[in-house]
Amino acid sequence: MRSAARGLALVLVALYSLAPFLWQIVTSLKPAHELTSLPPLLPSRIEFASYLAIFSDSPLLRAVVNSLIVAGGTTLLALVIGALAGFALARLRVRRRAAILAGVLVVSMFPPIATVSPLFLLLNALGLHDTLLALFLTYTTFSLPLAIWLLTNFFRSIPEELYIASLVDGCTPFQSFYRVMLPLDSPGLAAAALLVFIFSWNEFLYALSFTATAASRTVPVAIALFPGLHEVPWGDIAAASVVVTLPLLVLAMVFHRRIVDGLTAGAVKG
Repeated sequence: MRSAARGLALVLVALYSLAPFLWQIVTSLKPAHELTSLPPLLPSRIEFASYLAIFSDSPLLRAVVNSLIVAGGTTLLALVIGALAGFALARLRVRRRAAILAGVLVVSMFPPIATVSPLFLLLNALGLHDTLLALFLTYTTFSLPLAIWLLTNFFRSIPEELYIASLVDGCTPFQSFYRVMLPLDSPGLAAAALLVFIFSWNEFLYALSFTATAASRTVPVAIALFPGLHEVPWGDIAAASVVVTLPLLVLAMVFHRRIVDGLTAGAVKG
C-alpha cells in the first residue's frame, strides 16, 4: 500500500508539473473557432495550421537559431570559466576563498530590472545594441555565479587523494585538472550546462531591452511579439511555445542520469 501510494503521488506530481505543457499542446492542435471556447476540452479535430503559420508567417525560425547561438555560446564559455574557477577554489591554495565565493554570489543577487539601464547604456556606447554579442556577454556574466558555485561544490566532492596522487605522479595542477578531475566531474558539468542553457534560452528582460529587430531577437521576445493589433493568436503562441520547449525536453531526457548524479554529488559522504 505504501509503494502504491508513493507511485500515485509521483504520478499526480508529474501530471501537475506537465499540465501547462500538455495544455499548450492541446491548444496548438485546436481549430481556430475552438480556441476561445470551453468546452470542448479536447479539439474536435486535430489541425496543424498553427504550426504551419509560425514557420511561414513569422520570424520564429530565425529567433530559434539566435537562441541556439546565444544559449550554446553562453553555456560553453560559462563551463570553461566556471570549471577553471571551481577547480581553483576547490583544490588550489587560494587566499580569501570564502570572500571570493561571497563576491561571486553577490553578482547573482542583483535583480535584473536594476541592471537593465546601466547595461543598456554601456552596450549602446560600445556599439553592441541589437547584436547577439550583447546578449552573449550579458548572459555569460549572470550565469557564471551559478556555474562557479555548482562546479566548486562538485570538485570538492571528488576525493582530494586523487588530486594529490596525480601531483605525486608528476602532473602539474592544470594537467591534473583536465586529465583527472574534469572527467570525474562530468555529471557536474552536465548539470551546470543544462541549468545555464535553460537560463539563457528562457531569459526575456535583457533580450527585450537589448534587441530591436528580428535579426537579433531570441525566442521569448519573438513569442511575446506574436499578438496582433486586434486579436491574440492563441494557437500560434501555443504552437511556438511547444516548439521552443522541445529542445529543453530532449536535453533533459538525454542527460537526465548525469544531471541527477551531478545534482546529488556530495550529498552522501562515506
